[in-house]
Amino acid sequence: MAIQEQVYGFFIPSVTLIGIGAAREIPARIQSLGGRKPLIVTDKGITGAGITKQITDLCDGAGMEYAIYDKTVPNPTDINVHEGIDVYKRNGCDSLITLGGGSSHDCGKGIGLVVANGGRINDYEGVDKATKPMPPYIAVNTTAGTASEMTRFAVITDTRRRVKMAIADWRVTPGIALDDPMLMMGMPPALTAATGMDALTHSVEAYVSTAATPLTDSAAEKSIQLISQHLRPAVANGSDINAREGMCYAQYLGGMAFNNASLGHVHAMAHQLGGFYDLPHGECNAILLPHVSRFNLIAKVARYAKIAELLGEDIKGLSQRDAAELAIESIEQLSQDVGIPAGLVELGRRYGKDVEEKDIDIMTVNAQKDICGLTNPRCLRDSDVKEIYRAAL
Repeated sequence: MAIQEQVYGFFIPSVTLIGIGAAREIPARIQSLGGRKPLIVTDKGITGAGITKQITDLCDGAGMEYAIYDKTVPNPTDINVHEGIDVYKRNGCDSLITLGGGSSHDCGKGIGLVVANGGRINDYEGVDKATKPMPPYIAVNTTAGTASEMTRFAVITDTRRRVKMAIADWRVTPGIALDDPMLMMGMPPALTAATGMDALTHSVEAYVSTAATPLTDSAAEKSIQLISQHLRPAVANGSDINAREGMCYAQYLGGMAFNNASLGHVHAMAHQLGGFYDLPHGECNAILLPHVSRFNLIAKVARYAKIAELLGEDIKGLSQRDAAELAIESIEQLSQDVGIPAGLVELGRRYGKDVEEKDIDIMTVNAQKDICGLTNPRCLRDSDVKEIYRAAL
């Protein structure tokens, strides 16, 4: 009998630092990678909150030169990437520090890809398009959700097509990932909720992915359990350091899971909402997750039943199908508890955007091309995607 070869990779930063005070190690760590003058990639919110200054003070104290690009927007664009490249080159930078959530990290990854490999960021849409390594790179997290500080993924909006380009490349994995809960203490409740639900989506999609392995399962299971324990307290009281640290570990474990098992149609569809309407990624994921999960349920009943248990639900005496249904109800309850809008129209209104049914056709076409959908546990026809978008309105 012929045996079909199937090899799974496992990608992770060379070094990860998690814990109170970890940020103090930034200058020494970038130097350990060979960096002497980093470009700090961040956004105006981080700078306005005084977090950028915390990092530059550390660099100043170490006698390290640096440049700053802080114009990254919430759904980073190709324009952001190429503006950052110009700042990097004009200032003679040789390394990268990304500071923030997924947007800053994704923008910095795009900058590093093009600085090292040439061309434009659009050339790297897809899987493993780079041929040369990134510059020395440390990713410093200020949110607990995207796990972009440790993944091989970047998502950049193509402003011409109004499409989010998904880039999956092992070369963009940061050399060092850093999660210091002290940098997350000022996150407002809404951002804490959105990023936390993003982390849950990562873990759930990786857990039911067709590329799941025992390695990714162990990370996803612990991540879901930690989110169930710590997200509500972190939203309720942003100064709860135990909840903040718990979410650091939860989101990182979720990153370990999806960085290696990939994702599914929640992300494939959410990317279109971000690219088309510039809506926040975490909240789009949170709204779509129950709807896509209901569609996927028949493909992974046992897995969804286990998710219910990990979320703290009592599944004793329930059939596997009823336990699986309870997982979806539990996800919906968590979203409601932390203040996620009930649907996409409501989410759009919150951000001054009109989410309309007429746009579903084009978003469906683009969602079906998104690489995240390749590992969804159930095949979706165009009509299925459209139906889910409508249900989520």
